[in-house]
Amino acid sequence: MFVEIPEVGRAVAAAESCAVVESVKAASDVYSPLEGVIVEVNEALADTPELINEDPYGEGWIFRLKTTATLDGLLDAAAYEAIAIADDEDEDASSLANPRLVE
Repeated sequence: MFVEIPEVGRAVAAAESCAVVESVKAASDVYSPLEGVIVEVNEALADTPELINEDPYGEGWIFRLKTTATLDGLLDAAAYEAIAIADDEDEDASSLANPRLVE
């Protein structure tokens, strides 16, 4: 597994691809949830990219974003997981891709 992280100071738009997670089977873009500026990146992912799968809400974070955008409309982890499960159950759904990474 390999993680390509964005540069600190980079301005990103909402839904802009700003990082890449590569596994043996695929490469997946990581999109910014909001408009803002990358203020910190997780350098530990260079040596231990598996942290994304092992501890995604702790040590596996990818970047921190400073934004003045409103957070209305963003999903919390439970809501996002519910959509992902629904997509798994209905292959024709097009709401969101499955967030789980494949090793």
